[in-house]
Amino acid sequence: MNAPWKAGGANGREPFAAYMCDDASLDVLRPVANELGWQTERCIRGGLRSAVQSLSIAASPNILMVDLSESGDPLNDINALAEVCEPGTVVLAVGQVNDVRLYRDLLASGIHDYLLKPLSPATLRDALSQAQTAFSTPKVVDATDEKRHISTAVIGTRGGVGASTLATSLAWMFSAEDKLSTALLDLDIHFGTGALTLDLEPGRGLTDAIDNPSRIDGLFIERAMIRANDNLAILSAEASMNAPLLTDGGAFVQLQEEFRQAFEMTVIDMPRSMLVNFPQLLAEVNVVVLVTEMSLASARDCIRLLSWVKSNAPHAQVIVAANKVQAQFAEITKADFEASIERKLTLLVPYDIKGSSNAAKLGQTFAHSNRASKAGAAIRELAHLVIGSADAAEVGTATKKTLLGKFDFKAMLPKRDKSSAPAKAKVKGKVSAGGKTGR
Repeated sequence: MNAPWKAGGANGREPFAAYMCDDASLDVLRPVANELGWQTERCIRGGLRSAVQSLSIAASPNILMVDLSESGDPLNDINALAEVCEPGTVVLAVGQVNDVRLYRDLLASGIHDYLLKPLSPATLRDALSQAQTAFSTPKVVDATDEKRHISTAVIGTRGGVGASTLATSLAWMFSAEDKLSTALLDLDIHFGTGALTLDLEPGRGLTDAIDNPSRIDGLFIERAMIRANDNLAILSAEASMNAPLLTDGGAFVQLQEEFRQAFEMTVIDMPRSMLVNFPQLLAEVNVVVLVTEMSLASARDCIRLLSWVKSNAPHAQVIVAANKVQAQFAEITKADFEASIERKLTLLVPYDIKGSSNAAKLGQTFAHSNRASKAGAAIRELAHLVIGSADAAEVGTATKKTLLGKFDFKAMLPKRDKSSAPAKAKVKGKVSAGGKTGR
């Protein structure tokens, strides 16, 4: 393969340099670098900090590979590297930590890609070829490009399973902990609890939007939404019970469009009835969180909802979260429930009545007032999974081969209880996709 750049090229910089912590990685890298026409002497023993020291007194190469294996604080060290790199340098990082949040943070800091050890020639060849393409492609900034946005719909399989509790907690964590500008849309028009949970008055914003869809624009969003904190705004309603919902759903679609322009994250608390009446609501949703309880009725409706989402929103990543879990009082064991829905439960949130009471008394979301509890930790893991699933969906849509394709997401989830043997035949006799039960 002919090398597109040689040392001392038009920009006076080396085409490539790598700083690796171990000989095994260097042994894999050097032949690949040689194939690309680069000097193998530029593959140097040393990690990210060695790269910072060297580049502080010399021009950075067009493409730079750095090893994070010996870095105690990769993100802080990457920031130090950015201060000594020339503008336009394409940086690839190498490390041993298989973590979606680290990957996302590294990309946000400007890293082109992150490769896991042990390295393989094929992986390196592919990554370096993409880096070449990225360097040679003119950097064009299009002012019309939309910023990255994640839309999450939280749907309960039954009333009372705690979907609204999880929706408000997710919105609070995205805004307060992840520092993402977040919109919370409570689509339970008559009986929604989003504003109540956040100790706010719902206002008339949502009902005004339904009555006058043509008014919905950026200014309307700014005035109609109620602020819960610097990064979180909510749109909800407490419509009169004498006022039926009369809309074709266009207002909700328009709201979602405006949210994409104004926020980085949208969380939709979506009653099941809204899916039946307005299936178009999931057209732009990235992640669907199905919230269930360990009961026969929830198992039946979980099957139906999974089938519905597969047919109507195949692009959406689905997370099935069991909430208020009390194994000793459950109608169905975890193994039986998973056998009936023919997939694993993504997450188990333990029952915590004291935590719920505490949150209500404080006028805070469950996650906010119960950060140290087991249920709070599970909800925090759910927030991480939502963002990780959205990232994976984006990568899959773009058909770009990145680190996410190598992640074992099952290994990142909480350990599962394996004490109960599968009893698929038993549950299948009770629950079917058609909703029939047998005794």
